[in-house]
Amino acid sequence: MNKKSLILILVFILGIGIFSENSEFPLVDINEVSPSVIKEIRYEANHNFVGQQVDGYNAPKCYLTESAANALARVQASLLKQSLSLKVFDCYRPQQAVDHFVRWASGNEPDQTKAIYFPNIPADSLFELGYIAKRSGHSRGSTVDLAIVQLPYQPPSEFEYNCLDEDGYKYRGSELNMGTAYDCFDVRSHTRSNLLPDSILSNRMILLEAMEAEGFVNYSQEWWHFTFKPEEFLNTYFDVPIE
Repeated sequence: MNKKSLILILVFILGIGIFSENSEFPLVDINEVSPSVIKEIRYEANHNFVGQQVDGYNAPKCYLTESAANALARVQASLLKQSLSLKVFDCYRPQQAVDHFVRWASGNEPDQTKAIYFPNIPADSLFELGYIAKRSGHSRGSTVDLAIVQLPYQPPSEFEYNCLDEDGYKYRGSELNMGTAYDCFDVRSHTRSNLLPDSILSNRMILLEAMEAEGFVNYSQEWWHFTFKPEEFLNTYFDVPIE
């Protein structure tokens, strides 16, 4: 039995919650598996609901488990045939980043980004409504936040606008119009929201069907959020910084 296998068995048996920087990190860079996947890692910059670079995001990279990365590569291959591409916003998320979110939501800082990311949600309801939690499936390495763009890719020209703005997609480059911006805390972000026109829902279905075809399961309250099943590390929350 090799060292990596022994470590993974111990994690499973003992229920170890966090991998340290000195542990053997078993996740892979998506661009080593599928080089054409576009990245817009929002937590590595300040264009996000926290309004600043998030702890643990030291590079704009996307790490996933091998099984999730391989499945995502198959999704990408199918979309490329239609002159479309995946664009990932977030993949593996270190536990320290989740802790940063919790500290942020517990203080007065949410009011600074409320008008952009959650204009209809009271800042003190973020925990109650499930938008912020002390543990995230992203930290297990099989969850990814993403959208679809038309090729050739055109990057966004603006980030700081109301996430519910109907005209907001004029700033989003060649990203398919999904009705709300990424990380928009609102019922309109629910994947099958009945508050949106069929044209928007059709775009969401392109993403949903492509991801489901390769084993990803959508979180119904966020059109962008998918988890590959079965998860390789169901009881493990990694805390290795993204470098």
